[in-house]
Amino acid sequence: MSDISGERTVSTDETNSAPVEETESAAAPAAPEAEANECTGDEISGASETAPSTATDYLEALKQVIDPELMINIVDLGLIYTVEEDEENPCTVNVGMTLTSPACPAGPQLIQQSKMALERLHDVDKAVITLVMSPPWTPERMTDDARDQLGIF
Repeated sequence: MSDISGERTVSTDETNSAPVEETESAAAPAAPEAEANECTGDEISGASETAPSTATDYLEALKQVIDPELMINIVDLGLIYTVEEDEENPCTVNVGMTLTSPACPAGPQLIQQSKMALERLHDVDKAVITLVMSPPWTPERMTDDARDQLGIF
């Protein structure tokens, strides 16, 4: 498991999280010449020797998701708690994220866009987004850039 700094971490408390309903993504069947551990998702480039995505790549993909109310990406807002490859299937990415409030009206949109952003990566077939409400989000989780954009000093 990686936190947003890219360090490997292990989370043992999953009691305060609720899985978000997800839909199956369409994946192309594996090519016969593909290696057994290669993901089968559509690749944007035709390169067969593309490097595997890293925690940094996952976070960069998630930075494309912008909160429609604050106009700041969800990574800089501090909404992403964990990002990890699934231990059993490296083509699946598990994300623990929160919202700025439990009743956030943009929540379903942010969750769906996060899933889609990750599944666009060449080696991610499925993204599982788990909504985590503990610990609750606070403005201290935001990056300095996000605070500057909101005028919080």
